[in-house]
Amino acid sequence: MLVISKNYLKIMKKTTFLIVGKHPVLEALKNPYRKIERVFLTEDAQKKLNRDNQSLNLFKSVNVFYKSRKELDNLCGGDETAHQGLVAEVEQLEEITLKEFVQNNKKQNINLIALEEVTDPRNIGSIIRSAVAFNIDGLIVKERSFPSKSKLLYKSASGGTEHIKIFKVSNLNTSLKFLKTKEFWVSAFDVTAKKDFTKNNWKGKNVLLFGSEGFGIKAKTLDNSDFKFRVNMNDNIDSLNISNTVSVVCHYIFQTIK
Repeated sequence: MLVISKNYLKIMKKTTFLIVGKHPVLEALKNPYRKIERVFLTEDAQKKLNRDNQSLNLFKSVNVFYKSRKELDNLCGGDETAHQGLVAEVEQLEEITLKEFVQNNKKQNINLIALEEVTDPRNIGSIIRSAVAFNIDGLIVKERSFPSKSKLLYKSASGGTEHIKIFKVSNLNTSLKFLKTKEFWVSAFDVTAKKDFTKNNWKGKNVLLFGSEGFGIKAKTLDNSDFKFRVNMNDNIDSLNISNTVSVVCHYIFQTIK
């Protein structure tokens, strides 16, 4: 019998981590490329899945352990991430490089999001969720600042991490320069920009570049952009949350080129 305690995290494999919540866990189970070490489930969560007739066959090929809500609370370390009675111990997805993706992708319209110094896992998770909803092809992040094992990120993404390629790069500017040699246009979204992004033709290959809410995009990175755009709004609010801004932009582009 597998005993769950606060010390369980110390005996987990170094290559595994926890994701929590109904949608993140179920989408991971549906993903044939995601290796699932084990799933922890409360009886109440199982009853809800049975009642909703959801994904009952997904659990047949994985190790499932039924635990109390308190045990899952302990497993999650008492943080603020609501596990909803579902926790999975998983491996990272196998990654392909940005170069491999570009070389193998023959689509006429490709849209990538690039994030500079956006580190809050809730914001990144929400960005991933919107990116998947609006057919964004991939997300470019700085490897050293990307919280790749964050339960909050996976919960905020609501399963979206299973449906988008995430490219972790060591140098964002080097990656942008590479993409420009491959006929990508780099568009920076900045509150100081003058041009409304809805006036642009978004067909083709695009990198949508966003910076942190506190500091925006660095001057050196802005120099590597081809265009600078703003999201127009009324004078009552100076700016939107970064995840909301990304969602507005992605939805517009989705509607424009679909």
